[in-house]
Amino acid sequence: MENKISNEILDIKDLEQRSLDAMCVNESKLRHQWWHNIKYVILGCLFGITFVKAEIISWFRIQEMFRFQSFHMYGVIGSAVLIGMISVALIKKFKIRTIYGEPIQLHNKTFNKGQIIGGLLFGLGWGITGACPGPLYAQIGSGAPVIIVTLLSAILGTWVYGKFREKLPH
Repeated sequence: MENKISNEILDIKDLEQRSLDAMCVNESKLRHQWWHNIKYVILGCLFGITFVKAEIISWFRIQEMFRFQSFHMYGVIGSAVLIGMISVALIKKFKIRTIYGEPIQLHNKTFNKGQIIGGLLFGLGWGITGACPGPLYAQIGSGAPVIIVTLLSAILGTWVYGKFREKLPH
């Protein structure tokens, strides 16, 4: 009985921490068969094809952006931010639920120095490698196997963050 109560307290503390970080709080409790994930593979492939066709995965386009030589990437990123803002506003206004009827919770985040540090590291990695996490698979699939090093580095970085998350500034 005492063990169950301590586990519940840990779960509450974990939920509080996750809600402050605004991550994983909307995780679905539903469990599906493995083949339900095929829709995500198809969507991911379509997303990758769109990235390739729009030249978002092009190292040259990314370098143009960082050198302020072209509006192309700024237009793509700006469009994504605008669509995201409209989507979040609509979700809040109409209290939209997931496809399975689960509520979507959006938590406010406060600004802190960890975001500056993380943004600088992300931008530095993006500028050096010419790749951000979104199009890594599309870059590999389009014939740039050297990006496998970037993918493995991103996975390692994610693991390191998870390992030291409690000690990092948030």
